[in-house]
Amino acid sequence: MIIVTGAAGFIGSNIVRGLNQRGITSILAVDDLTDGDKFVNLVGAQIADYMHKDDFRRRVLDGFLPGIRAVFHQGACSDTTERDGRFMMDNNYRVTLELFEYCQSHKVPFIYASSAAVYGAGPVYVESLENERPLNVYGYSKFLFDQVVRARAQSLTAQVVGLRYFNVYGPQEQHKGRMASVAFHNMNQFLSEGYVRLFGGWDGYPDGGQMRDFISVHDVVDVNLHFLDHPKTSGIFNCGTGRAQPFNDVAAAVVNAMRGIQGKAALTLEDLVKQGLLRYDSFPDDLKGRYQSYTQADVSALRRAGFTSPMRDVETGVSEYVRQLHAPPS
Repeated sequence: MIIVTGAAGFIGSNIVRGLNQRGITSILAVDDLTDGDKFVNLVGAQIADYMHKDDFRRRVLDGFLPGIRAVFHQGACSDTTERDGRFMMDNNYRVTLELFEYCQSHKVPFIYASSAAVYGAGPVYVESLENERPLNVYGYSKFLFDQVVRARAQSLTAQVVGLRYFNVYGPQEQHKGRMASVAFHNMNQFLSEGYVRLFGGWDGYPDGGQMRDFISVHDVVDVNLHFLDHPKTSGIFNCGTGRAQPFNDVAAAVVNAMRGIQGKAALTLEDLVKQGLLRYDSFPDDLKGRYQSYTQADVSALRRAGFTSPMRDVETGVSEYVRQLHAPPS
């Protein structure tokens, strides 16, 4: 049995599908379906059982989870604006620690979601303590557990891998609301208004020129499954492409993919702006000094750990995403 927590969520549901593509269906899906609409992410996926996260937590504390091959722990509160520190530290840090202790006691591989939020404003995104200065309690909850893993690194009884996700986009994120990806919001805005809006220039960057490391969820799944295949490898690794690209690239990929579906030719960035398909708003004063203008994962450690597959650039990955959501059925 493989356990996937957060299995009805964005990355978790894609991991379930990635396992299914390998013929693996003996999966215990753990989540909280109080928001019942999230069930749609499990439709079409093959699982053996479902368990509410609170029932699962009790099972973990009682030590009763027999026959586990591996755990993909994706369940967490991912809202970076959540201010309830008591909730965040229990839900993200304490639950993760309890599950980690169980897996260590039973020698079960444990692959968990960390976050690039541990780096705060950057600007260096290398997995090392001197670069880690989280700016919110979400980032701190991830940071603190990463320190537990580092402290125990020489005494592990089974694999432990923490993956610091950068800006992930792709299918199954529709439930995330404002925390959904830039690509998702760009698609919805284009459909409703006929154009995409981005922030104007600030912090030395031109209009729409702030840059992030945008990674397709399909590449994130491949990274997770790589470590399932290499159970002797442990550590904390950045999970990004290693390639920063401007928000303009995301918006252009969205608009041109939508135009392609409509049978229209792709346009250059300059023409998109000239035709009013891409517009800019003044950079908000309340975000100045609190905004990440640049992120780029250093993926050297990930590559040294044996993950050598190429990752999608924004044009490829976002275009694929748009077609998956909006192309008419063939």
